[in-house]
Amino acid sequence: MAGDRSSRPFPFVYKLSAGFLVFLAMFAVAMMLGAADTSAKDVWLALTTREAGENLSLLREIRLPREVAAIFVGAALAVSGSIMQGMTRNPLADPGLLGLTAGANAALAFTIALVPSANYFTIMIACFIGAAVGSALVMGIGAIKKGGFSPLRIVLAGAAVSAFLYAAADGIGLMFKVSKDVSMWTAGGIIGTSWGQLQVIVPFITLGILIAMLLSRQLTILSLSEDIAVGLGQKTAAVKLILFLVTVLLAGASVALVGNMTFLGLMIPHIVRSMVGTDYRYSIPMSAITGATFMLLADTIGRTINAPYETPVAAIVALMGLPFFLLVMRKGGRTFT
Repeated sequence: MAGDRSSRPFPFVYKLSAGFLVFLAMFAVAMMLGAADTSAKDVWLALTTREAGENLSLLREIRLPREVAAIFVGAALAVSGSIMQGMTRNPLADPGLLGLTAGANAALAFTIALVPSANYFTIMIACFIGAAVGSALVMGIGAIKKGGFSPLRIVLAGAAVSAFLYAAADGIGLMFKVSKDVSMWTAGGIIGTSWGQLQVIVPFITLGILIAMLLSRQLTILSLSEDIAVGLGQKTAAVKLILFLVTVLLAGASVALVGNMTFLGLMIPHIVRSMVGTDYRYSIPMSAITGATFMLLADTIGRTINAPYETPVAAIVALMGLPFFLLVMRKGGRTFT
């Protein structure tokens, strides 16, 4: 802890405030830029008044729910990745690399195929269960052999399980002739997000992030050593179970909202640790803000790089995330830290 303090030349509150200002600036840019021309004045009027108009309706009913979705999904995946890296002490942990999003994706395909009338809440619950099953399969494979929880072995197990679950989802789609529906849902985009979807998903993501913040001190101790945590009287099994459920909650809700999204949960915790250190009381709130900002940036690039056509935001995140992943692998997980 003393090392962390000495590496923080500025108080955490200043860094958090700076991060929040960058987030607000990115939100304003994301609201203004897109296929339709809108100005800063339009954005201000849309957010603060009830004035009517074509541009104002577009901002309120299409662009605003989309950016709110980007904010919550970015925060959820970043916090989920941060928890997983701390809990497993694995710098390569990411919901997309360890089977959570693939499991949620397979469960989503099952639900669309077998329960065509399923509402949004039912699909979200199915995604929670799928995320838990996917993660359990990866951890189970890792637990088969002594030393199986090494970063490389877990990533390989995650790749194998994810490939199997994606293939299962594709097979279900072909068998039940719902491939188009499944693909449209899981393409990794937030186009068409509605306020009704957000009303279902946002409370779960908010709850997950709040629980993560409440357990951030226990996670910090757990990330140092399980023996230290036990020595300090921590009920490690209970803490790990709750944190695991939080990661399932955050990853499952994200997939239910935007589909597959890999690498964001890997990148953001590494970037945040370089700014605020390894104390999770600081890194979890900072991860939430940084993840939200990053997702707003990725969505804005996806909407503007080839306007009026859209580039899937999952592709934008993957293009930035893959080189980062390879850099982390090359440096043995010590990137930026």
